[in-house]
Amino acid sequence: MKLGQGASADASSMPSHADLEQAAHWYACLRDGKASARQRTAWQIWVSAADSHARAWQYVEDISRALEPVRTLPQARDVAQQLHAVDDRLRSRRRVLASVALLASGGVVGALCWRQSWLPDGVMALAADMRTATGEQRRMTLDDGTRLWLNTASAVDVRFGAAERRIVLISGEVFVETAKDPRPLLVQTRQGRMRALGTRFNVQLGESSTQLAVYEGAVEIRTATSDATLVVGAGRQTSFTMHDVAQTDAADMARQMWTQGSLVANNLPLGQFVRELGRYRKGHLGVADSVADLVVYGSFPAHDTDRALQMLASALPVRIAQPLPWWTSIEARR
Repeated sequence: MKLGQGASADASSMPSHADLEQAAHWYACLRDGKASARQRTAWQIWVSAADSHARAWQYVEDISRALEPVRTLPQARDVAQQLHAVDDRLRSRRRVLASVALLASGGVVGALCWRQSWLPDGVMALAADMRTATGEQRRMTLDDGTRLWLNTASAVDVRFGAAERRIVLISGEVFVETAKDPRPLLVQTRQGRMRALGTRFNVQLGESSTQLAVYEGAVEIRTATSDATLVVGAGRQTSFTMHDVAQTDAADMARQMWTQGSLVANNLPLGQFVRELGRYRKGHLGVADSVADLVVYGSFPAHDTDRALQMLASALPVRIAQPLPWWTSIEARR
């Protein structure tokens, strides 16, 4: 089973689980400002002892900065309102840029606005027509009757015109069930575009590739920088980059169950399942190397990651450790 095959970052770029856990414990010790001089000295010695320690500490600091400040500020509500105001301004600016692109009618400015290549993905996601937060899923019906499911931390733009229907996946994952319409329906990512041929299919955006699984009908892939094309039929899946398309293999039929709020694991290594579960949970979710190869079976709730973790702890010889509110680790049971 290939659950969430494109969702995680390159494992080689991540510090080891042991270093991350040590960094989290140091952060828990130092975060309240009450650590002794001896403890601070010991922490500095640990950080400087190896490059991997420094990377692990940076990783913990990055997560803490992303998750703690707004929650701990006395004026947290005011800050949240300011963020929403920024979001509204971004949406207004995106509409203006879209108008400029139409006026340019295919010129250089129009191409730049169409691709929005100068904007970071996070900014583009904030200004998207439809988006979900971490742990959130949405289902919607478009003007033509096409149904979309947006998975956790996902964003799409919808651009329907007289000649075509286009859905741009900016981040995350989308499941599409097409409606009958004479206009072609296209799903676009950074790596290329997919043309639906009367179908139900799933598209997930990875670090450098797009993953496609087709459950009904067929989908034609065309890569962004070449003429490479491939028609993927029902029951098949593949991935493609900007330059080429991989060979197809059998689609994971249980993969589509996320549209019903379930993560289904059938003979799946715990490490792989945890990477997928982590997409639905804010903060860090890690697993010790000693238990990463344990096999997981069952259906787990995507909307309640705490319950899913409890189910894992009940079924496997593991325990759930949480040294910080936003730092969770799955360890071997003592």
